[in-house]
Amino acid sequence: MAKYPDEVRLVIRHAPFHQGSDQVVKLLEAAKRQGKYQSVLEAVLQTQATWADHGRPNPDLTFHIAKAAGLDIERARQDMARPEMQALLAQDVEDLTALQVSRTPTFFVNGRSLPSFGPDQLAALVAEEVAKAGR
Repeated sequence: MAKYPDEVRLVIRHAPFHQGSDQVVKLLEAAKRQGKYQSVLEAVLQTQATWADHGRPNPDLTFHIAKAAGLDIERARQDMARPEMQALLAQDVEDLTALQVSRTPTFFVNGRSLPSFGPDQLAALVAEEVAKAGR
């Protein structure tokens, strides 16, 4: 995105595949309402090993993590309870189904899926698509 600031737009769809991940998605969406999405997302991802253990997930820990990242937790809890949060979650699930996404992370560039996972592969696919668009 830094290399192509005018050509690339990032769209994130959350994949609530695991127990409690729907709560984390709603927390991230609440962070968006407070203008804290990126900082909370980065904090949640950096600490994922502590709260997202597949054997014993503890998504409640993400509230402490989000608070440390500057999120107003009480306001976030109120926002998480809004009906539109469930609608956003349902839309993400619908998008995942339509795109046949079964694992995370999954990347698409202009509708093309990443042929093999890795930052170099993603950069190459983005460069290829930017070059095609410039023609």
